[in-house]
Amino acid sequence: MNLKPQRREDVSIDLTPLIDVVFLLLIFFMVSTTFKQESEITINLPEASNEKPVKQDNIIEITIDEQGRYFINQAQVVNTRLATVKRALEKVAAGRKNLTVIISADAQTPHQAVVTAMDAARQVGLLNLSIATRRAQNSAGQ
Repeated sequence: MNLKPQRREDVSIDLTPLIDVVFLLLIFFMVSTTFKQESEITINLPEASNEKPVKQDNIIEITIDEQGRYFINQAQVVNTRLATVKRALEKVAAGRKNLTVIISADAQTPHQAVVTAMDAARQVGLLNLSIATRRAQNSAGQ
């Protein structure tokens, strides 16, 4: 039997390499992260009033129903292709560029249909666009 007391070595964990790895990871993520915003859009939100607009002869109204069909000044467009909508707008505009285009779309209209109408108007040269909305009913019933 061995009755001599044995020496115990102190067990310790050296944290220096662990701290070095954490700092390296921190530096890696800081260098690889992009802080610059890739695209930035500045918009001015539209304002609406309760007053009814004055009826003018220089307005073209594009109505888009729930299925995405186009009606220009209450006349249905043959199909929903961009070229067809563009030709219909050119016919109604008759070369006038100072007309205001009002887009009235159903709430369930596909987003692409509204974008197509806006693109067709832009390509024809009609740059005054307005999107028609209705006033929301508040919960008090007013």
